[in-house]
Amino acid sequence: MTEESDRHPVNGLDDVVHQRVRLGILTVAHEARRVEFGFLRTALGLTAGNLSQHLAVLEKAGLVAIEKGYEGRRARTWLSLTPAGDRALRDEVTQLKRLIQLIEQGGPAAP
Repeated sequence: MTEESDRHPVNGLDDVVHQRVRLGILTVAHEARRVEFGFLRTALGLTAGNLSQHLAVLEKAGLVAIEKGYEGRRARTWLSLTPAGDRALRDEVTQLKRLIQLIEQGGPAAP
């Protein structure tokens, strides 16, 4: 790889974060600080199984913390961003902004 291609914004995108559903999960969790599983499932239009799979990937990567408990008699699952998740989301947004800048300006994005 050349030095120029190493600096291309697309090379800075994180495969764990950049996947559409996981980016949505991190974004909603960032906005809410603590989000309930059912709300997240509805907000993103996912099945419970699909959401669970994506949460497992994010939890394994250390980007979200999952808390299980009860609200009244109903079992609930909440998630929140970890500090690493917050950094990963911010880094992803930075790389996306660089990519947009590259496209809009028709030239290389500033490092």
